[in-house]
Amino acid sequence: MNINQAFTILEKSGDTRAARIITNKHPKISWLRVMYYAHLLRRGMPVAKIIHSKWFYGLEFYTNKHTLDPRPDTETLVEAVIKDCITNEKRSILDMGTGTGCIICALCKNIPNTTGVAIDKSRKALRVAKRNIKKFQMDKQIKIKHADFANFKSDKKFDIIVSNPPYIKYGDNRVNMGAMFDPKIALYAKNDGLYAYEQIAKNTKKLLKKDGKIYLEIGVGQSNQIIKIFKFYGWNFERVEPDLSGINRVLVFSL
Repeated sequence: MNINQAFTILEKSGDTRAARIITNKHPKISWLRVMYYAHLLRRGMPVAKIIHSKWFYGLEFYTNKHTLDPRPDTETLVEAVIKDCITNEKRSILDMGTGTGCIICALCKNIPNTTGVAIDKSRKALRVAKRNIKKFQMDKQIKIKHADFANFKSDKKFDIIVSNPPYIKYGDNRVNMGAMFDPKIALYAKNDGLYAYEQIAKNTKKLLKKDGKIYLEIGVGQSNQIIKIFKFYGWNFERVEPDLSGINRVLVFSL
């Protein structure tokens, strides 16, 4: 099948953008593969899940059904951290709930003299993160560990903690169709989507250096509730960062 025929079939099954991304990724594609991809597009599967690839902060990440696809909103989190790291001093970063590893990789690529630890309670997600870390030749710079927000322990403290935890409450009907193909463990949380923040606020103070900061991605309309949670556990609220749509997307706290 030639590329124009493949493009036409994929465009009708999804849209022009999807067809262009897939055919650019696979310029030589069989008829059977085109039909399979067209079927997935009709089901509403995101293109990133089909081609197992998503760009994030200038880096192309491998992704699959066991991880969230990197999203533009999360680049706001990366930007917030980089903005605060204007000197070349050595820094250590803890990424809690790393998924694909996109946040920790983007930070360690763009902040000099930085090392990282990435944790996740999903072993399958950690395999994806490990694959990406190896792809970017950051094996010595970033270590991965199997742990969750409540039980991670470390002998050393970190200068920076980052997290994009699950923050959607169960039953929220605003979730788009593409999220049906994401792992639920990475999307949904108890207590109206606030459970992960409660665990982070409660358990991570001992992991952060005295002059360190924690950066959290949040859902729409959650800022006041999360600020309240962190203040209850003794954190100082520093600031909020909006995403490109003007929605409060990142909260920054210190000890």
